[in-house]
Amino acid sequence: MLHITCDYCHREIRAESNHRYVVKIEVYAAHDPTVLTEADLEEDHMEAVSQLLQEAEDNLIDPDDINPAHKSFRYDLCPECHKKFLNDPLGKEAAQKFHFSEN
Repeated sequence: MLHITCDYCHREIRAESNHRYVVKIEVYAAHDPTVLTEADLEEDHMEAVSQLLQEAEDNLIDPDDINPAHKSFRYDLCPECHKKFLNDPLGKEAAQKFHFSEN
């Protein structure tokens, strides 16, 4: 039997009830295309790529330091947490509720 819990409140969601919601989030680098100019077309791109590869070899970049260009997340939510998520998907309201005293 499949056991599913809400990824927000950790309550068990019973498989026999259809009251479960799935939230999928994709995060990726935005790419805004630039306008090509005559200078871009005349540039030797193979030389630029060769130079970038040489710099990468010289610096020996650690693969763990590179952020992934694309990441996906999937969450199961119970009906109550689903409502909370729809009202505040980025959690901004929850973050603003904290008031710290000035010590």
